[in-house]
Parts: sequence; structure tokens; C-alpha cells
Amino acid sequence: MALQKKQLWFLIPLLAFLLAIGLFYSRLGKDTTVVTNTSLNRSLPAFKLPMLGQPDRVLTEKDLPKSPYILNVWASWCITCKIEHPFLLQMAKAGVPIVGVNYKDEPKDALRYLNDNQDPFALNVQDVDGSYGIELGLTGAPESFIVDSRGAVRQHIIGEINEERYNKQVLPCMTALRNNADESQVKEVCQ
Repeated sequence: MALQKKQLWFLIPLLAFLLAIGLFYSRLGKDTTVVTNTSLNRSLPAFKLPMLGQPDRVLTEKDLPKSPYILNVWASWCITCKIEHPFLLQMAKAGVPIVGVNYKDEPKDALRYLNDNQDPFALNVQDVDGSYGIELGLTGAPESFIVDSRGAVRQHIIGEINEERYNKQVLPCMTALRNNADESQVKEVCQ
């Protein structure tokens, strides 16, 4: 009897191992890509969010620019956002319209950060609870979305925009959108 119990205990790990091998084998050859750009070629989600620094003024998607722009999700607590910030200032000075979404941040902290480091944003809304970020398909901050003149997201950039990413990704997309390039050209340079 004692020998049979020992044999059963030996079989349990063996069966668990074989089950794991079977599960791994069943996934071989299947696509494991995680899709993060769920908002591409769709209109920005509708929103009603307070303007940063003017909480009584509520903005909607109708208040956004009618020409191509960058929607940048940022926060004062975000280390990578702080690294990205000087380049956002350069873009803004060069005439690139940037709309900010202050994500899961205390408004006083966000305003202090902008006062101390300058404000690159043409408009800036507060997403204090992060619900708009979820609707955008946000994975974290910073993230940026290139939006066309119709309000559709044409490019989703995860992480900071720096000079290299700007020149390789953002600028070609923004140029194609500003020049009203045909849809195939826009898809080629924006996605």
C-alpha cells in the first residue's frame, strides 16, 4: 500500500509536466504579437475633460485642432516624460501643434511641472482617473498619437519622442497628412 502511494506521488509531477509540454506545443507557430495600436485609423474617442489649470472649462474632441497634430499623454510623475519634455518644447517652437493629456496626475503637480519647465502644449486636458487613457488603448506614459485633420489616429508611438523617432516616424507622417497625401502613402509612412 505504501509503495502504491509513492508511485502516485511520482505520477502527479510527471502528468503536470506533460500537460505543460502539451500546452506549449499547442502554441507553437501561432501569432504571439500583442496588439497595442487598437486606435489606429479610428477617430479619437469622444471625451469631456477639464482643461489643466482651468477645471471649470471642459473641453471635448470638438475643441481639438482641425489640422494634423500630436496628442501626447504625459504626467509630472513620469520619468520618461521628463526626458521627452525638452524635445516637445523644440517641436512646439518649430510649429508642431501638440495637445497634452495629463494622465493620472495631481493638477497642482502638473501645473508646477509646466511652470518650472515650460509648457509645449497648445491645449492640455486632465485625465485624473485614467479613463480616457484606457479608451485610447494606452499602455503607459508617455505615449503619443498622430491625429489627422478628420480626428483619426494615424500613428501610435509608445514611449518618448526624441529626435531620431521624430525624424523617422513623426515627421514623415505629419508631412504626408499636411500635404493631403493619398491613403496608401499615409499608411506607408504612418504605420
